[in-house]
Amino acid sequence: MTLKNSRTHAAGPRFARKLAAALAIGTAGGAMSLALVAPAHAQESSASLRGNVTGASEITAVEVATGIRRTVTVSANGSYNFAQLRPGTYRLEITTPDGIRTTDEFTLLIAQDAVLNFDDIAVAETVPDSVAEGGSGNEILVTAGRIRTLEGGEVGANITERQIETLPQNNRNFLAFADLAPGVVFENPDGQSRIQGGAQNSRTVNVYIDGVGQKDYVLKNGVTGQDSSEGNPFPQLAVGEYRVISSNYKAEFDQVSSVAITAGTKSGTNEFHGTGFIDYTDTSMRAETPLEKFGGREKAQTKDLQFGGALGGPIIRDTLFFFGTYEGKRRRLPVTIEPGADFPVSFFPSEFQGFFGPTQREFNEDLFFGKLTFQPTSSDLIEVSGKYRNETGVFLSSGSTAEEAAASQDVDEKRGLLRWEHTSDNFVNDFKLTYEEAFYSPRPQNFIPGQIYTYTGVSPVTGNNLTRAQLLRVGGSANFQDKGQKGYSVQNDFTWIGFENHTIKAGVKSKWVRLDRVEQNFFNPQYSYNVNFPEGGFNTTIPYQVQFGAATGEGTPSVISDNWQFGVYIQDDWVVNDRLTLNLGIRWDYEETPSYLDWVTPADVIEGVSPENYPNIYQPGVEYDINDYITDGTQRSAFTGAFQPRVGFSYQIMDQGRLVLFGGYGRSYDRNQFDFIAQEISINAYSTRTFQFLTGDPENDCEPSPTCVPFDPIYLTEEGRQQLLAGAGAGGGRGIRLINNDLKIPYSDQFSLGLRSDLTNSLNVEVGYRHIKSRDGFAYLLGNRRPDGSFFTPPPEVPGSPFGFSPPGFGSIIIGTNGLKTDEDAFHFKLVKRYTPTSPWNLSATYTYTDATENRAFGEYFSFDFPTLDDYTVKTSSGLRKHRLVMAGSVDLPTGTTLSGKFQIASPSYLNRFIRTIGGEPPVVVDTVQTEGNGDRWGFRQLDLAVTQDLKLKFISDDTQIYVRADIINALNDRNYNSFISTTGERNLNSFSTNGPPRTLKLSAGFEF
Repeated sequence: MTLKNSRTHAAGPRFARKLAAALAIGTAGGAMSLALVAPAHAQESSASLRGNVTGASEITAVEVATGIRRTVTVSANGSYNFAQLRPGTYRLEITTPDGIRTTDEFTLLIAQDAVLNFDDIAVAETVPDSVAEGGSGNEILVTAGRIRTLEGGEVGANITERQIETLPQNNRNFLAFADLAPGVVFENPDGQSRIQGGAQNSRTVNVYIDGVGQKDYVLKNGVTGQDSSEGNPFPQLAVGEYRVISSNYKAEFDQVSSVAITAGTKSGTNEFHGTGFIDYTDTSMRAETPLEKFGGREKAQTKDLQFGGALGGPIIRDTLFFFGTYEGKRRRLPVTIEPGADFPVSFFPSEFQGFFGPTQREFNEDLFFGKLTFQPTSSDLIEVSGKYRNETGVFLSSGSTAEEAAASQDVDEKRGLLRWEHTSDNFVNDFKLTYEEAFYSPRPQNFIPGQIYTYTGVSPVTGNNLTRAQLLRVGGSANFQDKGQKGYSVQNDFTWIGFENHTIKAGVKSKWVRLDRVEQNFFNPQYSYNVNFPEGGFNTTIPYQVQFGAATGEGTPSVISDNWQFGVYIQDDWVVNDRLTLNLGIRWDYEETPSYLDWVTPADVIEGVSPENYPNIYQPGVEYDINDYITDGTQRSAFTGAFQPRVGFSYQIMDQGRLVLFGGYGRSYDRNQFDFIAQEISINAYSTRTFQFLTGDPENDCEPSPTCVPFDPIYLTEEGRQQLLAGAGAGGGRGIRLINNDLKIPYSDQFSLGLRSDLTNSLNVEVGYRHIKSRDGFAYLLGNRRPDGSFFTPPPEVPGSPFGFSPPGFGSIIIGTNGLKTDEDAFHFKLVKRYTPTSPWNLSATYTYTDATENRAFGEYFSFDFPTLDDYTVKTSSGLRKHRLVMAGSVDLPTGTTLSGKFQIASPSYLNRFIRTIGGEPPVVVDTVQTEGNGDRWGFRQLDLAVTQDLKLKFISDDTQIYVRADIINALNDRNYNSFISTTGERNLNSFSTNGPPRTLKLSAGFEF
């Protein structure tokens, strides 16, 4: 890097500095009173730059695209420190006694902690103008050392804007390349994306955009809008780059216990720039799905259209900028409706046969993002941004549910951010005010009763014995939900650089968010028919069961909780010497959930589980105390133990980062999913009632009771259903849902150790080991017990859970508590070759070996096979693969052509199977079986390719171009089946479900200026 003469601007007004300092100290003072302890990189959505220079008094960092400037003083020992800079391209202006000199341009990545040292300026040589560009008279060129990155104990990867723009993908989800980080899995079955890491499920992930977490407190999959959606969390055109951290993030990261992803949005610049694109694929551009190819099905008509554009530029040059983008998605995906249990269509009466055949699933998404960037002074930066997302469609999958019985899809999300960053000689204060509103609201398309046609008996097709096998579902859907969150937060982060060799950052956040859960499933009653009884016809008139939702009169099914969240942290990046850097920090989080804390157990439930009415759970040996789950509103308190020490280090074994030893330890707390804990209220207010009918069918018989009555045609009407409720008594057959009064918060402990080396300024390698232990995951257990208090039947009978022994007048007791746990030991090797103008190609390759265990099948939270979670045998994780290799890269050719590709290969997954032993001890054991996978050599393989051709339009301007592009997704047409027989691991030959699409060609075109 070289330096040349230049000029700089004066500092901003002193009053603004004093005002910002007062605000920062008042807001963050409480945080600074905590002890110092955590791994650290740069601030969540920014970068940092520091180093040493001799012969200079101050340094100014100038963002090339906008002209935004930051100035710091060089200390007496020659060190300088920019604690917080926006990712982007910069030049430095260095003030010396002889004038101001400017460096060449360089780039800072998001969350990069960069070090750049300069040689002694005083001994630099004067060179002629022919060597130094842009000056008048002779200039001074000074050589700088190369930029080094200090990552502390973090394990992760940076995903650059070039990778986002060039690598092949079919869904325009910017997170699709997160799996380039060690131990991170990105899956996209049926277009529904999710991210996993650390042997934990996707709800433990958090994504931070411009430093603001997008956490979903109500639903699964980590961030808002990603539960049961084919949509994208954010417009890809608005994302500049992002960093994925697999483990050992620093103290400012909250509400996450597995993968943390921090992304920065684009801003306008001093030049107007815009882009537009359209992506398209349809039926003729894809191979047959396995079901179409091997199941004799006709190719379903499909279409996938994605389009959008972005525009940014100056409003006031060097001062005020705008940026806006829109992306739309219109998808029609193949779905085949076919009879269940391999029955032929000809088995059904003619009026039903029209329900079967190939059709489409519809999905529409509109994504908007806008941003204003304002620098009123050289010390202040103000950003205002907003996002709007809307999705509609139909939840329809291949199977035996007719299109009319599918639910409609509705996702609506709004977010806003006001950010004020103030800088001074010794501190940076970053204030954020945010607003969020995100709701997920599936509804029936038709508000009419549904019919489920089943078969019990010997199959005339396969000869197998079938028990209530679903052949077809028609009518109205049972799915009726409205779940989401709405609120605002105030956050302040204060960074102090006034102490030599220390960068101390403290922050505090307070958030007020309303959580909503409305679930009135079976709002449309569902009637079940055994089609082969009475014999001699296709029964459509006499159901053997009805399920419908009904209010209990206790509270409301709409659960609303006005939560308060509070978090505080402090961290210190301490440069001990020129080789050792310590990253020390601690954070503490607290949350109040009034719907849980203030809940009063209904009197009829208390009476129903009393010793007089249900003595089963009061027998000796029962593994839980029902009183731990009953509350009068005073037994519960919010969890206060969420202290999270985080420690990281890096030690340079060789200078200039050519060999660095790194490591770290940290604890991270997540959240209990509101959708689970709110069921205690909603199930007691509105629950699914199940009534069976005595019809003379010996295969669907029941003991006469208030919930097992002779069939009467009136029960097909609303009047009849009310009669059923009236006859069922006070409990009405509803289930009982209870939560432990001492509910803990799930957490993970993370440890990492490794070596990384910058072989050159653009080539890096890393090897590492990490151990992640997660504990206190939430799950539901069965609280029923047999009359003698036992859970399993005694030998020699076949063991089973005591579902048939419920409290009189009620359904089963379901109790929620903590106890899910996972452990992961992983080794990784990572190679990164970065793109440079002189070496125009890039490559990232990450291999991860994972040995992970779990005490419950991955992603399963209703645990009814054992009396406690401690009874589950710890076995190999069913959610991870032991071996995984992910490679991605691109190259620019002299013809204006860019070739890119992504390759993934992984070993087969595992299944946890239950083996029941007659008279054995224990009566049920859990075993692990490896799935057959996709052949003998791998369990998953996918190769994606893309070629882009740029066409310059220099007759308009040097920066104007159009491009055409072709993506081939799954170029080898691998069929990565995902349905296996749990007892053997063999592929389920009756299922053609796969992870990923068949070979698909996607064509794109666009323009840029």
